[in-house]
Parts: sequence; C-alpha cells; structure tokens
Amino acid sequence: MRAWTIPDQRGLGGLSLQTLPDPSPGPGEVVLRIHRAALNPADRYLAEGLYPARPSFPHVLGRDGAGVIAAVGPGVEGWRVGEPALVLRGAAGVDRPGTLAEALALPAAALAKVPSGWSGAEAAGAALVLLTAHQALLQWGRLPPSTVLVSGAGGGVGAATVQLAAALGHRVIGLSRSAAKRERLVTLGAAATFDPGGGSWRRDVKALLAPLRVDLVVDTIGGALFGELVDTLGFGGRVSVVGMLAGPVPAFNTASLFFRRIRLGGVAVGSDSAEEQRRAWEESVALLEAAGQRPEVDSEFPFEEVPAAFTRLAEGPMGKVIVRLPAAG
Repeated sequence: MRAWTIPDQRGLGGLSLQTLPDPSPGPGEVVLRIHRAALNPADRYLAEGLYPARPSFPHVLGRDGAGVIAAVGPGVEGWRVGEPALVLRGAAGVDRPGTLAEALALPAAALAKVPSGWSGAEAAGAALVLLTAHQALLQWGRLPPSTVLVSGAGGGVGAATVQLAAALGHRVIGLSRSAAKRERLVTLGAAATFDPGGGSWRRDVKALLAPLRVDLVVDTIGGALFGELVDTLGFGGRVSVVGMLAGPVPAFNTASLFFRRIRLGGVAVGSDSAEEQRRAWEESVALLEAAGQRPEVDSEFPFEEVPAAFTRLAEGPMGKVIVRLPAAG
C-alpha cells in the first residue's frame, strides 16, 4: 500500500510517499480501507517534535479518517467487511501508523459508525474537532446559558466549538480576521463576530455585553491574543486552552486572574476514557443534528497532493482540510 511518511521529527519537509506492507488485523482489530483522511495542527506538532508522542519511524501521520472495513480480526463483533466506519479515537497517527495511508489496522473499539446522511468528507474530518470542542465547552461542567467567546473560530476546532456552543444554548461570539469567515460563522450559530486584528474589538465586545462580560473563552490561538481574551472575562470566567497556533503567550500578567477568580484549563482529548469519548461523540452528533448543522469542510486534495494540503492547513482554512484517496472513487 502507499502511505505518506516522515523519517523523523524535524518537520513536514521530510514528508514522502512510500510503499509499505499491507496491514493485517490482529485480535480485536480491523483493517480500514481509507477513503478520506483529514489534517490537524496536531499532525504538524508531532512532525516537529512538539507533541507528546515518540512513534517509530518512518511514521504515518493522520489522526482522522473514514472508509470501509476491509478485514476483521479474531474476536471482533459488530463490524463486517464492506461497512463504512470512521476513526473516533486511539493512537492512530500518534504512537501507531495513521490515516494518511491507503489502509491501516486499528482496534475495532477505536471506530464509530458514520452518521446517517453525512458525506465522506464530513465523516473523515469530524471526530477530533468535535471531541475537542465538546471537552473545551464541558470540562467546567454543564454551564447554564452563557456567553462563549471562541478565538480562531474559523478553524476546524473553532468552527466545531461555535456549532456545539450554539446548540447547547450559549450565546457565541466568534473571532476571525477574515470577513468571509465571520460571515460564515453566523450561519454556524455565532450571535456576533469580531476581527481580533482590529484595535477596538475588546471594547466592542464589552459594549455588546454590558453590563455583563464573557463567561467562557475557548482559545485555539495562544500568542499575544491570550491576554486580550482574558480581559473580556467577567467574575468567575474560565478559559479552555485548546491550541497554540500563534505560539507561546508573551509576558502574561497572572495578576489579571486574581480578583475575577479566573480559571484556566488545558484541553486534551486523549485524557478522556474510551467511554467518555464515545459519549461525547454521540452527544456532539445529536447536537449537530438537532441544530441542522453538519461538520464544516474547507477543501479536498488528492492523496498525491498531501504537501499542498498541509500548505492549505497553514493558511488558515474555514473548517477541515480533507485528503481524498483513490479508493473513494
């Protein structure tokens, strides 16, 4: 089979299309013939040695994907050859080969059924962003209807967070530097959107909410924006820290947390148990369905153009970047 591999953790520059042995399923495993895979910032972080994983090399990246069952190993129940499935969770693309390949073997427990009516691209790109958004919104408990501010709202996790937060009954404010993305975010459930590159955005948010403030920030960006996000919070405000696309937070004044009793919490989907992840997935799918929403897809690239797909990911897509494999037809 063909697979995109990296030889080490010195970056995506080492990506190359290689021929590897076809996988076979062990006990409790299936082989998934990949039709589509999806890219995540975590793929780049792992390639650069910034992700807490030390796979064997050459390593196949890819956390997300969907396809059909090609083989079933001993002891597997509930799956049959030819059935559509998506990768829900597990070590694929982290400690074991991932989805940027024509096929992979993985535990049957790591799979989920494809929701009715979803396209292949929607199924391939939904799992990691929805699980991340769900944890970011609910790790503080089930908040009453609140104001949720999402940075990087046009990205994969950002768009999913806007959708789920709105479906949960929250008032959602989305931040994006792109006017087209801000317009699209309104259709995903945002009540208001702002350009974080504008000098007045914090003042405008506070004026919109006065006399209240933001209750929960979901930050996918990091960098210099982080302190500005904290400034929008009211008493007892919370920050779910998801990403660091803009790099480290410079010279952050922790005194800004004191008198409003602000709490910070990191988001790590891998810390949830398999049962917790499956419950989160099922609730997320149900919330999208009830809201009449679908996973947001930015673009599709042929399997042979994975480097170009990563370039698109670095440009800041609106939703997920998908890789289409020949088996998809």
